[in-house]
Parts: sequence; C-alpha cells; structure tokens
Amino acid sequence: MNEADVISMMRDAVWLTIKLSAPALIVSLLVGLIISIIQTTTSIQEQTLTFVPKLVAVLVVLLFFASWMIHSISDYTRSLMQLIGKH
Repeated sequence: MNEADVISMMRDAVWLTIKLSAPALIVSLLVGLIISIIQTTTSIQEQTLTFVPKLVAVLVVLLFFASWMIHSISDYTRSLMQLIGKH
C-alpha cells in the first residue's frame, strides 16, 4: 500500500463523514433558524426553547436516512477491506 492509496482512503472517509452528517446538520440549522425567527418576532428569549425541536428534527432525519447511512458505511467498509486485501 502506497501513499496514494492511504490518501485516497482518508479522502473517501472524510467525504463520507461529510455526506452522512449533512442531512442532520442542515435540518438542525433550518429548525434553529425558524425557531430563532419565531423567538425574535414574539420577544421570547428562552435559550432552551430551541433544544427540543432540534432534537426531534434530527432524530426524525436520522430515522429517515438510517438505511442510506448504513448502506453507505457498509459500502465504504467493503471497498476499504478490498483495497487492504489487495496489498
């Protein structure tokens, strides 16, 4: 195994991490933004108000995308093991 293979594996791992975390992060950002706008317009400045809606939204997104996430991780692991097995 040479440096190019290791760099390729690391690049793929970072890219997979970004792809898998993006849906939850985007939904959390959007829910936080919506709650922030609601708080601003109603003058409610409770800091803990955003926690529960964000938590619920992220859990729903994780349940919705769980199959895709597991499939992506298992595909990456298979390709990683095949690459390691070649060398």
